[in-house]
Amino acid sequence: MTAQPAIRVQGVEKSYEQLHVLRGVDFEVERGSIFALLGSNGAGKTTLVKILATLLRADAGTATVHGFDVATAAANVRESISLTGQFAAVDEILSGKENLVLVARLRHLANPGAIADELLARFLLTDAGDRKVGTYSGGMRRRLDIAMSLIGNPPVVFLDEPTTGLDPQARNEVWQAVRDLARGGTTVLLTTQYLEEAEQLADRIAILHEGRIIVDGTLAELKQLLPPAKVEYVEKQPTLEEVFLSIVGADAPAGADTAGAVGADRKER
Repeated sequence: MTAQPAIRVQGVEKSYEQLHVLRGVDFEVERGSIFALLGSNGAGKTTLVKILATLLRADAGTATVHGFDVATAAANVRESISLTGQFAAVDEILSGKENLVLVARLRHLANPGAIADELLARFLLTDAGDRKVGTYSGGMRRRLDIAMSLIGNPPVVFLDEPTTGLDPQARNEVWQAVRDLARGGTTVLLTTQYLEEAEQLADRIAILHEGRIIVDGTLAELKQLLPPAKVEYVEKQPTLEEVFLSIVGADAPAGADTAGAVGADRKER
């Protein structure tokens, strides 16, 4: 099984009456890699993830996850995966630890408290573990959501637009969590409409457009599709995101001259 790709999709089609969402999708995902499925809203990304997670049946084609066919071995697929949707599925009344313990008990795992403590530490949530999730920031909720999805150590994780609606700091926190997953050997299929997200995280990138994969390759391979870059001198101005992170990340005391710090940063650039 280890010689097989973690995910293999061949000729998958899905339609809703006259609306053809997927028109013959083909790709493979290597084990322990991050695969980004890039596309605009309505491209069919979520539909494809639902098929791979056995939540929908394809009209045509085949797909295997962790060596199991999604149509004929759905139960085995479900035991091998975790799916994190576009919005954090956490109970805001419970604490972070209680959310994790609940899921561990539902999976009939031994020592749910120890499992919760390990995941809180792994996702840098130990200090907030006893707080109600309703007090968490967006990034903390998302990290907790991903932590909950890892209970039981699934070899394949689907992240459907995991940073939708997050601020720059929270997004960077989630990115680091995704990188850590891959370093630990977990296969990650990431859907996103953010180009920078795919560029930062993915080992391979596939672009889904109008129900078809129109390109699939590494970032370097995709860049080769364009003409060679010309070398020109351009004065680089800081982006608003860089300004924001520079100010907030500096932990400057109230009333500090942050404008001067940003100006100095611009001169260095």
